[in-house]
Amino acid sequence: MKYSDLADKTTAELNAMLKEKKTELFTLKIKQKMMQLQNTSELRVAKKDIAKINTALTAVAN
Repeated sequence: MKYSDLADKTTAELNAMLKEKKTELFTLKIKQKMMQLQNTSELRVAKKDIAKINTALTAVAN
C-alpha cells in the first residue's frame, strides 16, 4: 500500500481501512504467539500500513 493510494480516500473509507488493518495485526500477533506465523515480516508491513493510514487521516483532518 502506498500513501498516494490513500490520499484520495474519504475519512470514512480511511477509518474502515484502519479498523481492518488493526484486526489483521491482532490476528497476526496471535498467530505469532501460537507459533503458526510463517512470514514474520507481515507484522512489520501491517504496522507500516496502519501508520500510513493514520498519516492520511491527519492530512484529511487539516
